[in-house]
Amino acid sequence: MPAESPLAADLDSILQQTGDLWEEFRGQRLFLTGGTGFFGCWLLESLLWANDRLNLGVGVTVLTRHPQAFHRKAPHLAGHPAVTLHPGDIADFAFPAGRFSHVIHAATEASARLNEENPLLMYDTVVAGTRRALDFTVHCGAVKFLLTSSGAVYGRQPPELTHVPEDYPGAPSPFDPRAAYHHGKRAAEMLCLFYSRQHRFAAKIARGFAFVGPYLPLDIHFAIGNFIRDGLRGGPILVNGDGSPLRSYLYGADLAVWLWTILLRGQSCRPYNVGSGETYSIRQVADLVADCFVGSMPVMVACNPVVGRQPERYVPSVDRVTQELAVAELVGLPEALRRTVQFHTRPKR
Repeated sequence: MPAESPLAADLDSILQQTGDLWEEFRGQRLFLTGGTGFFGCWLLESLLWANDRLNLGVGVTVLTRHPQAFHRKAPHLAGHPAVTLHPGDIADFAFPAGRFSHVIHAATEASARLNEENPLLMYDTVVAGTRRALDFTVHCGAVKFLLTSSGAVYGRQPPELTHVPEDYPGAPSPFDPRAAYHHGKRAAEMLCLFYSRQHRFAAKIARGFAFVGPYLPLDIHFAIGNFIRDGLRGGPILVNGDGSPLRSYLYGADLAVWLWTILLRGQSCRPYNVGSGETYSIRQVADLVADCFVGSMPVMVACNPVVGRQPERYVPSVDRVTQELAVAELVGLPEALRRTVQFHTRPKR
């Protein structure tokens, strides 16, 4: 990657934090699903940065349904000499030839619209895709597998539980059709356990919550992405609800550090929450986004909070991953937003 990369400072920080983790990849081949999404792009950016600076000799094969679209989106990633694009769909892709040491399954259909309109397809996509990736892990002889799961596996977080831990026994209702994605991820984690025990490879599980940073889509159901989009268009920033739900956001560079550490140092079949423990209301997030832009950008909230109703929460406890794997959140939300806006407003070459 050229030295003038807009993410150079972030990538140098990732490399500094991950230290000797990369030696495990020296001369190895990795297989990555979901390489064109938010998780995948940050994983590729950081892997290729380390590869070029440490002369690791890594090769990474990226499964994608649309190779040409990825070339247009991120030509420096898609065209990197260490990257091979493998056309196919996660549910039935043809297995590439040869052995791979690590498989990262970051592909997921997180579309809120699909979850609402065709929950059966949503469930099948998550489960069948995970099983196909696990079958390939067995086929190619990989020793480690990483599943990017979701905090959705916990179901609705009780308002009195400020931060949900990995051992929280809650679950989504089996009679809620909107929970197809949630149940799919629960089944995906169970498949990891079955395959890991039967075929004796390490299956690592990262339960993702909410994130922000370059490569985050700005035009789907992520509120923080929509706020940034509104700001880039000159405002106003629109909050569709009452702004009371509570969220937390981990920056993409911290996400990359945590995922690589879980894959290489985490315990097999021991899930780790991945997210920030710093809580903000959606209204506060909108205000922070507004502060990233010059001038007085208005924030418009669709309705007032209901008096006496406790706000809905989606915030993880990250004690397990920070204490057991010694990772930390280095970029707080205000700075993460500033960097994200700066990425989108930089002069294009």
